[in-house]
Amino acid sequence: MAKSIDGAKRRKAEKSRRQEKASTVEAASEVVGEAAPPPGAIEPGPELTPEAAEQARKRYLLRRFWISARGYWSRRGDKLAWPFTIGLLMLICINVGFQYGINIWNRSIFDAIEKRDAHTVYVLSAVFPPLVVGSASLVVTQVYLRMTIQRRWRSWLTTATIARWLAGGRYYQLNLVGGDHTNPEARIAEDLRIATESPVDFISGVINAFLSASTFILVLWTIGGALTLPIGSASVTIPGFLVVTAVIYAAITSTSMVVIGRHFVRLSEQKNQAEADFRYTLTRVRENGESIALLGGEEEERSGIDKTFGTVLRQWALLTGQHMRTALVSQGSSLFAPVVPILLCAPKFLEGSMTLGQVMQAASAFAIVQGAFGWLVDNYPRLADWNASARRIASLMMSLDGLERAEQSDALGRIKHGETEDGAMLSLDNLSVSLDDGTGVVKETEVVVEPGERVLVSGESGSGKSTLVRAVAGLWPWGGGSVDFHPGRRLFMLPQRPYIPSGTLRRAVAYPAAADNWTLKKINAALDKVGLDYLTGRIEEDAPWDQTLSGGEKQRLAFARLLLHHPDIIVLDEATSALDEKSQDKMMETVIHELPKVTIISVAHRAELEAFHSRKITLERREGGAKLVSDIDLGPRKGRRNLLGRALWGSGTPVQRPRDLD
Repeated sequence: MAKSIDGAKRRKAEKSRRQEKASTVEAASEVVGEAAPPPGAIEPGPELTPEAAEQARKRYLLRRFWISARGYWSRRGDKLAWPFTIGLLMLICINVGFQYGINIWNRSIFDAIEKRDAHTVYVLSAVFPPLVVGSASLVVTQVYLRMTIQRRWRSWLTTATIARWLAGGRYYQLNLVGGDHTNPEARIAEDLRIATESPVDFISGVINAFLSASTFILVLWTIGGALTLPIGSASVTIPGFLVVTAVIYAAITSTSMVVIGRHFVRLSEQKNQAEADFRYTLTRVRENGESIALLGGEEEERSGIDKTFGTVLRQWALLTGQHMRTALVSQGSSLFAPVVPILLCAPKFLEGSMTLGQVMQAASAFAIVQGAFGWLVDNYPRLADWNASARRIASLMMSLDGLERAEQSDALGRIKHGETEDGAMLSLDNLSVSLDDGTGVVKETEVVVEPGERVLVSGESGSGKSTLVRAVAGLWPWGGGSVDFHPGRRLFMLPQRPYIPSGTLRRAVAYPAAADNWTLKKINAALDKVGLDYLTGRIEEDAPWDQTLSGGEKQRLAFARLLLHHPDIIVLDEATSALDEKSQDKMMETVIHELPKVTIISVAHRAELEAFHSRKITLERREGGAKLVSDIDLGPRKGRRNLLGRALWGSGTPVQRPRDLD
């Protein structure tokens, strides 16, 4: 009975997890971005100095960001982008109208107070709450539309960027090529957020400032009129003196901000890069915690962390100085703005040509105009931060552009992937592997692997074995020749350091498939076959398994995945290096027993693995790239214990038939 109840609870919990996963996926893919083709490469002219070339590059980075970002409003973009954008613009215009209404109310209430008109004061007091409610409702709706545009734009551009980053193994290839794309995860998570949030704020702020300035400049011109100043025996008349004063005042504050904050962009870029490096250093410590702890490397890691954090603090200190200087201008401007119009209007009020209501209306309008003109003063730091973030995400986009162009170009040479026509499981036809700069790693490799063969790839360290395997798996794109697979067959690769995703142990075993693709019984059976039966009781436990499991346990778990997925061809890249010889033999025997028809390609240094392979190819490092120097058949062997004796006594030696490499 208890067992039945536990089973019901587990089924209920599993159903809840599936529903939560479905809702999470639905929320995450609210707006699916579709990336546009990469633009052509832009190279600075040879006549430019290094400084001019760097400036040209920075300008292009902003252009490159907009090439992708503006796609949100295109046919491939979000269908609600334009309705929300138009709605936001309409609300901004209506809200300026409400501001004008409140400005008129301000004049009327002070005129009524000056005249001691109680009835008008009461009527205006009743009118004010609806004005406030209307204006507040408009602002709240503006916030909703503005933040919704920001969220959906970020969702669209993030999904498009991630799709390009993950496509064709580019997230891996970025580690192999040069360029300004370090810490891509920080650029996608943080810089892309800033790069999509700030423009919406800026554009709505600029439009609001323009409309406000245009509207209330007319108010100032109408109310203020001309100001006549006596100069000796003559006089000078200044038409629209309040408008002239507002423009001069804004010009002084804005110019001061531009001069004082001219280093904001550079410092923001350096600060963002320092923050990303600091996060990366901390992440590395967490990911390699076991090795650091076993080696006692805490002090050295602390030194590295202190160094990167010190860089962050230095950049913050420099940025603090910039903020202090801009705050001085901003605070001084905000204090003077309400007082200046009152002082300018005071002579007219005292002589009776202006009412108190007109003075207060002028003061209110002057403050609004000054706020509109001073938009740059208040937002220059954020503008600089956006500039830095947009360039960082654009740098990542440019690196992805380069990889995408390389996939479509023959300039560097690309390894072709196709299908075999003669029944072979794998065929390497004149395969050459090179770096992204054309440097050869492996050259002119001709290998045919038949179904069911078990091939061991050997050679000294640095001879290009792992690179060859990555080319076979499709992770290494540069080179020449072709890699052909038997049509319809599935490949499964086991690297030296298996990836353990976050979540339950069940998810880790099933990866990269979904955790519920197999029953608990089948998953437990796979764990039992690889010697991890003691973990079956924790199969639904959500724990940091990447940190909990040892290196050998991770490799055993990878073999359990292999048994579940049942592929047609397996690529083992030092997949048993963390296991002792007995465990290694057990893993290989299990694979051969459970998957008798599977084709195996192994990269390993241990000679003992020859016993589990039918063929051995050897790479030798040569100038211009490693070359296949031998290809021999390995005869059957009956146990490792008798292998040494047979070799010593000259009997029962394995048959080694050289293949024709020419």
